[in-house]
Formats: sequence, C-alpha cells, structure tokens
Amino acid sequence: MTFSGTTRFALGAAVTAAALLALAPAPALAGAQVEESLAPSVVAGLQRAIADNPVPADYSNQSRLRPWLDEMSRRLVPKLADPRSRGDFIATVHYEAERAGLDPQLVLGVIQHESNFRKYAISSADARGYMQVMPFWMKLIGTPEHNLFHLRTNLRYGCVILRHYLDTENGDVFRALGRYNGSLGRPEYPNAVLAAMNQNWVFTPAAPAKVSALASPIAVR
Repeated sequence: MTFSGTTRFALGAAVTAAALLALAPAPALAGAQVEESLAPSVVAGLQRAIADNPVPADYSNQSRLRPWLDEMSRRLVPKLADPRSRGDFIATVHYEAERAGLDPQLVLGVIQHESNFRKYAISSADARGYMQVMPFWMKLIGTPEHNLFHLRTNLRYGCVILRHYLDTENGDVFRALGRYNGSLGRPEYPNAVLAAMNQNWVFTPAAPAKVSALASPIAVR
C-alpha cells in the first residue's frame, strides 16, 4: 500500500502528536472538594493546625521510626529517585501525618491515588501538589502567600484537611475520604485509596528474635 505525500505528512503528524501525548504527565485524579461554610471556631482550629512547624532536624534518627522510614524509602525509589529528596519526603509525610493524628500509610495511599507522587500535579478542578489541595483552602484557613507546591505546605494542608473530614465524620475513614475527593457517598475513591494503601504501603515490622527457652544465662564470676 502506498500513500500520497499529504497522507504521509498527516500520518507523521499524528504519530508525533501521539508520542508527545504519551510523554506528557497524566492529569491528577483529584475531584472537586466542596467549599463549605465553617464555624469561626473550626476555622481558628484549622488555622492553628496549619501553622508552620518544620520537621525537627533529628526526626529521622528516632529508633522507633527508622525501620518504617527505611522500608518506605525503598518502596518509593521508582517514584522519587534522588535519595535526599526521598528521605525528606518520607520523613515529612510521617511527621505531618502524626501531627494531624493520621496513619502515614493512609496518607501515602492518598498521595499515590491523587498525584502519583508528582509535586507539581494540577487536576482539572485546580487541586494542586502531592495531596491535591484545593486553592480555596488558602483563603479559608491560610494566606495567599502559601505555596501549595511546597512539600511541607502541601502535606500540612492535606493532612489537616483530611483530619478535619475525619472529625466531621466521627472517625469514618470511608466517608472522610469521600469528602476529601468531593465524592461523598460514592465508593470509587475511598476504595481506590484504601487499595493503594493496602497493596503498597502497609508495613509490619519484623518481630524481635525470641530467646530460646533452653538457653541458660552465663554465670558471672
């Protein structure tokens, strides 16, 4: 089969366009969180919660955290290749999750489904960053100067907002996730986030080695 010059040109253009489309970052999957009217006391509480409080310099050196941080860092290599950036990221996830009273593994599930660990992701609803935070939250509980593409700022907002929805739903994770995505009452988003968490981010530390009952203590003389 032969093609005319015009047809060959059109086919070439189509192939080039397809290649460029394949290289383009996939759109983020965030829905449109609903901007709600909040009581002044709730706004004040959320404002206090997002007040800047950097990760302590020695946070990653805590013996209770090292196994989890090391394992999560290993799992994140395909997403975040640079060791220093990866270490910074996973320590910040853990710190901000604990600060908000959340399971950091749930937060990783949210990030995976929302942005697939892309710092500069923007959804069709204009949600931004790792946890796909809607800009209206800056007006509601923050300031216009806040940068939702900044690692700590994005995770701080995302964790505080998810905590707020958990409190609103009396601890019901399924419904809180629905609110976070703007799809309350539908199962697709909560199921996807929980599946991402359970399949990729649940970590069970190894049990300490048991001392044999037959071993006898060494006498000190």
